[in-house]
Amino acid sequence: MTAALTDPLINAMAISRILPVHESSRRLRKLAPDSPRVHGVAVMSDIARRRWWPLATAVSSGRVERMFQAAAGELGSGRAAGQQLAATFTHGVLGRVVTLVVLEGRAWDPGPENLWMHVDSEGAIDWAGVSDPTLRVLPDDPAGTGVVRLPGETALATWVAHRCHRSLEPLFAELQRLSLGALGQQAMWQTVGAAVVVTATQAPLLTDAAEADCMRRGQAVLDALTGFGLPVRAQRRIGTYPPTRTAPES
Repeated sequence: MTAALTDPLINAMAISRILPVHESSRRLRKLAPDSPRVHGVAVMSDIARRRWWPLATAVSSGRVERMFQAAAGELGSGRAAGQQLAATFTHGVLGRVVTLVVLEGRAWDPGPENLWMHVDSEGAIDWAGVSDPTLRVLPDDPAGTGVVRLPGETALATWVAHRCHRSLEPLFAELQRLSLGALGQQAMWQTVGAAVVVTATQAPLLTDAAEADCMRRGQAVLDALTGFGLPVRAQRRIGTYPPTRTAPES
């Protein structure tokens, strides 16, 4: 039996009506069966909200600051703490949804008003959820309900990039402030660009999806982010993705 079938939070979901987002998330969980929360999202109406918090309150509630101080204490570096949290938020906001975009031409809403984050017992983000489960899809998508059809891949990529931008921009600004400028927003947006490239490259290796489709859709997201004036294409050495928690040096 795979870990995806025994995860207690996933097993505890009370789904009253199967929607396209449930079907897509189930397929995404199979990409990492030993860590089924790495991909996909929960629908907030299906779950108990213990350890969940809305992304829109991440800065105003002081949660990002608390996470930063905890990471800085573990790592001994404000810059390293900022890098770790930037990668974490990049995956939670953009990495998850871009995986669905490149594989299926679908996307949930990754905007700040819609996303929730779940933390484990140590306070690390390990899952994401959505309040509105509606997917944006391509014109030929087979879904009958629970979706909004967009004109094509460019429209889908632009919408996803815009919503991710709205979510990530205040988080990155706060991390720059907390790191006292040691980590700039340009470096964080470069992490975003790397995440898109890695996702578009690795996704077809884990599935039977066409490599050309995944690369084309990933490129469309990069083009849209660049169109918003974000420095996502700069070349930079990037660590592993999705992010893992970095242990303090002994």
